[in-house]
Amino acid sequence: MPIEETVGAMADLVRAGKVRYIGLSEASADTLERACKVHPIAALQSEYSLWTRDPEGQGTLAAATRLGIGFVPYSPLGRGFLTGAIRSPEDFDADDYRRKSPRFQGDNFARNLALVDKVKELADGKHCTPAQLALAWVLAQGEHIVPIPGTKRIAALEENVGALDVALGADDLAQIEAVFPRDAAAGPRYVPEMMQLLNG
Repeated sequence: MPIEETVGAMADLVRAGKVRYIGLSEASADTLERACKVHPIAALQSEYSLWTRDPEGQGTLAAATRLGIGFVPYSPLGRGFLTGAIRSPEDFDADDYRRKSPRFQGDNFARNLALVDKVKELADGKHCTPAQLALAWVLAQGEHIVPIPGTKRIAALEENVGALDVALGADDLAQIEAVFPRDAAAGPRYVPEMMQLLNG
């Protein structure tokens, strides 16, 4: 179904007072442009973190900024990997979907773990945790960005909030970019069937 029809139907609900704002998920820059011609889009939710920087390379982040759309990164901690707590595939429960994720398998796991170790070194230099550094990096990418890290524990929530106290200057951002450039993560973020559903 064309995005114009979908957003048009949602716009009818806004006018009827049944919906306040419209948001999209994993939409491409072109889709955002087309959607905004029908009705203002309040937010775009897409995966975005140090190890998933697709919204930069695909122009989605720039389009959201240009169109005044709030950007809501999910998995800003790389599905938990950027916390530094995951050291082996055996750290996952038997039914954890990450066991089947390409980035958590074989050589990809080892290569990505080496990237996380570099993030930890930088975090140590900033006197913060790897998770706080990773979240601070996402926050530093723009004022319209509001990441939504998931957690089940109060201690992790408190740690995440601590990212607000981590100030990253231009030198810090350059150091992070040097050790974790765009497309550095090994392996696609989903299996091929799921990748085909993204950025539509």
